[in-house]
Amino acid sequence: MDRREFIKHIGSAAVATSVVLSACKNNDGETTHIIAKNVIDGQGEMTYRTNPNTGDKVSLLGYGMMRLPIENGADMRKDPNARIDQEMVNEEVDYALAHGVNYFDTAPVYTRGYSETSTGIALSRHPRNSYYIATKLSNFSPTTWSAEASKAMFENSLKQLQTDYVDYLLMHSIGGSNKDLTSMEMFNTRFIDNGILDWLVEQKKAGRIRNLGFSFHGDPKLFDTMMQWHDEGRYHWDFVQIQLNYVDWSFGEIEGEGVNSSYLYEELHRRGIPAVIMEPLLGGGLAKQPDHIVKQMKEREPETPVARWAFRFAGTPEGILTVLSGMTYMEHLVQNVETYSPLRPITPEEDEFLMQVAELFIKLKTVPCTACNYCMPCPYGLNIPAVFGYYNESIIHGNMPTGNRDAKAYWEARKRFLIGYDRNIPGLRQASHCIGCNQCTEHCPQEIDIPAEMHRIDEFVEQLKQM
Repeated sequence: MDRREFIKHIGSAAVATSVVLSACKNNDGETTHIIAKNVIDGQGEMTYRTNPNTGDKVSLLGYGMMRLPIENGADMRKDPNARIDQEMVNEEVDYALAHGVNYFDTAPVYTRGYSETSTGIALSRHPRNSYYIATKLSNFSPTTWSAEASKAMFENSLKQLQTDYVDYLLMHSIGGSNKDLTSMEMFNTRFIDNGILDWLVEQKKAGRIRNLGFSFHGDPKLFDTMMQWHDEGRYHWDFVQIQLNYVDWSFGEIEGEGVNSSYLYEELHRRGIPAVIMEPLLGGGLAKQPDHIVKQMKEREPETPVARWAFRFAGTPEGILTVLSGMTYMEHLVQNVETYSPLRPITPEEDEFLMQVAELFIKLKTVPCTACNYCMPCPYGLNIPAVFGYYNESIIHGNMPTGNRDAKAYWEARKRFLIGYDRNIPGLRQASHCIGCNQCTEHCPQEIDIPAEMHRIDEFVEQLKQM
């Protein structure tokens, strides 16, 4: 779908936010929409979308329970004794519900396995009909591929969430592969050969699952197969979760890998399948733009946070049910609630601007890591997301040693980069300790060749050290 077609899908979003639109004909004879009255962020009620399958009135902002606050600011990836700050989770959930957020997304594997428990504690303090719970069948490991193990995982989710039904159940992260199985073989092993997908359909008929769908990463051929099954009536997908942001809209497929989110969105929209959006900030990267891009955004809207552009883009198209955000801190929650209370749909002119921003972002050559932590723990102790995160932020903020090596600025940048690398990532967890075992690669939703990127970063670091 091209950008002009994208803008045509703002109609329902605009109605939902009470934006006054007028239609006119452009030079090509096509109808365009002009915003005649702008809404003010945070000065109204939450924007909602209606699920055509159930009539659910779902908040456009969905709460992703993946990066929950930890007691004393500890890092759960590093500290085995770290615990979720349940009091803060309760406080944030209370604020979200009070301000119209009613969709909460979790999974058995989130936050070292504690997310469902924490989510259940926080939500069970409120009436069950005041929120929608989304969780997943995260049967990634071969130990969970049997029918018995997968069923046990689902039953445990209900127990931890303190509920007897799930509003939205996803087959978690389909489309991946490993060195032994193609994406289709992996899907069949996880859901078809063991009879689990048919069992999930039975659970839906029994009322224990209200909406059945999947989250997609990876091989577009598998996505097309799932759409074909839907068309043929073999299975009915009530919703699908996809990655969508203004970079992946046109640049999701780089060098023949992955798929543009515009394609995924259009395939769902033309079938009337509601889309749930993940990674609207591309792992936080679109909230940490380099200074020259931030300057352009601030020239347009000085008081608007950079991240708000991405959230507005993700929420604009018709057929988007909710946009997930993993909100660790209260300030993130407050800011995102303002963005969707109500939504200001992206205009055609703003869309053109964001496509230009996307092109600039792609040229930064960062590693497309979203810090989902599916690659962790590394059996050899590497902190993979931290290595990629430091490298990316150094590029984004212009802290990489580049240019004339005889210049003083180059050597100052080299020193800052190396000191920062050692301060942010302990020596035994740095890229130099990657042995290329590839155990991480098969778990990466972004299909990053993690060992190759680790070796590239290590070579870069070693070159700097040897100067």
